[in-house]
Amino acid sequence: MEKNWDPGVKKFFVKILNSISLGLLWMLTCAIAGIYFQLGFINGKPIVYPILFYAAMVTSLFLLVRYLYKIWQKD
Repeated sequence: MEKNWDPGVKKFFVKILNSISLGLLWMLTCAIAGIYFQLGFINGKPIVYPILFYAAMVTSLFLLVRYLYKIWQKD
C-alpha cells in the first residue's frame, strides 16, 4: 500500500502526525507535572515552585511552537 503513495503526501502526513504527537506529549507532560506532582497548586509550600512550573511550561510551549513553525516552513 505504501509503495503507491506520492512522496509529498507521505511527508505531509508525517508532519501532521509529528505535530499532533508532540503537542499531545507536551500537554500530557504539563498535566502530569501540574496535577499529579501538584506543581501547579499552592498547598502550603513555597510560592516558588508554582512560579517555576508555569515559567517552564510557558517556555517549553514557546520552544514547541517555534520548532513546529520551523518544521512546517521547510520544503
